[in-house]
Amino acid sequence: MGNSFCLLKGISTMLNIILCGAPGSGKGTQSAFISQKYGVQHLSTGDVLRAEIAKGSELGKQIDAIISQGNLVPDEMMLGVIENYIAGLPADCKGTIFDGYPRTVAQAESLDKLLKKYNMEAIMIDLMVDEQLLIQRLIERGKVSGRADDNLNTIRHRIAVYHNQTEPIAHYYLHHGNYCPVNGNHSMADVFLQIMKIIDNYIKE
Repeated sequence: MGNSFCLLKGISTMLNIILCGAPGSGKGTQSAFISQKYGVQHLSTGDVLRAEIAKGSELGKQIDAIISQGNLVPDEMMLGVIENYIAGLPADCKGTIFDGYPRTVAQAESLDKLLKKYNMEAIMIDLMVDEQLLIQRLIERGKVSGRADDNLNTIRHRIAVYHNQTEPIAHYYLHHGNYCPVNGNHSMADVFLQIMKIIDNYIKE
């Protein structure tokens, strides 16, 4: 683990980061750290979907109808929402942290094509944490948050689902030379130091 295995190729003028990690890996905390230090925007897919619905656009109405029935937004429609977001970025935008997207290799491929359309690219930073530590963190969080999904059986299921969905995405970005693993077993501050080294090297090149 650690950024000694980080492989990067190609540099764009914007800092776009796909931040991945299992439940309990600290994505939310690290996203906040990155956003504050580097001035990049945090794109939460849930927030973007709600914003599209609030605009009352034709796309937003379609999304609202799907979500209200408890269904998942199809990949093609989700990509349209992401494109609307990217197209609407201000000229002085320094970049984006993608949170919750992509979740599949097909989505990663689509995002790649979309970014290239706008002369952009992204690096994937993968917060890798031992499973027992993830479980411990989530159980402790559950004691404070009272979240119903922070119980042992549900936690194990969520972690298994994450591994099934995300490992192929990691291989995809590794193959394309934009993958950086980070040892997430350390403190929040130590993990952020690893992330800063990756980002600073990326910017410097």
